Amino acid sequence: MKITRISIYRTELPYVGGEYGWGAGNVIRTGLTTVAVIETGAGISGCGEFCPCGENYMVANSAGTSAVAGLIAPRLLGEDPREIGKIERIMDTTVQGHGYAKAMLDAACWDILGKAAGLPVHVLLGGKLTDGAPMYRVVPQKPKAQAAKEMAAHRAAGYRQFQIKVGSDWRTDIENILSAVSLLEPGENAYADANQGWTVNDAVKVVRAVRDTGIMIEQPCVTYEECLHVRSRCDLPMKLDECVTSLAMAERIVADRAAEVVCLKISNLGGLSKARRVRDYLMEHGLSVVAEDTWGGEITTAAVAHLAASTRPELLYNTTDLHNYNTRHTGTPGPATRDGLLFAPDTPGLGVEPDFESLGDPIAVYEPS
Repeated sequence: MKITRISIYRTELPYVGGEYGWGAGNVIRTGLTTVAVIETGAGISGCGEFCPCGENYMVANSAGTSAVAGLIAPRLLGEDPREIGKIERIMDTTVQGHGYAKAMLDAACWDILGKAAGLPVHVLLGGKLTDGAPMYRVVPQKPKAQAAKEMAAHRAAGYRQFQIKVGSDWRTDIENILSAVSLLEPGENAYADANQGWTVNDAVKVVRAVRDTGIMIEQPCVTYEECLHVRSRCDLPMKLDECVTSLAMAERIVADRAAEVVCLKISNLGGLSKARRVRDYLMEHGLSVVAEDTWGGEITTAAVAHLAASTRPELLYNTTDLHNYNTRHTGTPGPATRDGLLFAPDTPGLGVEPDFESLGDPIAVYEPS
């Protein structure tokens, strides 16, 4: 089986809630997602997707994704997509870093491998250990009354975990955290996600002010070292996110006892292949993980669902249904959600096919010359 064509698509994903406020003044109204479709001479195709959380999220954006894909795709033509390790090596030797662009190609190869083997991807990743992964729902930076209304709607849909977006003015953030905690019902929990938005000084002020709530603090500052400094000044549980970009960083987190929960964004780590290795390492050391990605539609959510399903339930903190954050689709069918749980498809591969009507014409096509 050989790769005969790689097509790149791009489409907009309008946020279902209108405006999604996060971090220090960032607002998302529409995500710009990129989808890769890999075709083979055997008639089996696979798909993958990457969408940044806004065009200024870390080093990732849609233009960079297309540029990196343009360097890698020609090198993959003629290769066997089922040889996941070889594909990963080719991508890493062609372009150093830029894992976000590699992630969609990596996912497409896992999709093909699953279809060729007649197995869902979660079986290939280690088996279905979690049948129905608990999801969180984001509560963006909004006034208390509006936040309470959104939380009530999510609660009615079965969600019991809430990510409270903070990271702007530290005084306002303290008020928002205290307000959100007061809205929780028995059996629910919330964590405050600053998305790197605080300075070390402001983060320390916040964690000391909300100490009695017991709330988890997520990625308070930009760098790992800054987050570790904040960690040393509080006894609240810590979750790390944006700084988790490699197995080497996971090793530092374990060695420094820097967090109780580690967020595994597939594209930040460079694809399912690398995310699985990091996930397994963290589980071996008893740390809980979150299976998710930066943003995306049905194709991204399918990859997330398979990573979550193949994670030990006692160490799977939560996951998320990214496709339900949008009013437009990248694939069909979307992974099932029910009673606050995300279910990985049991059909071969990722269990989702590109929605070409929504994606439109490809922006680039790579074929043998």
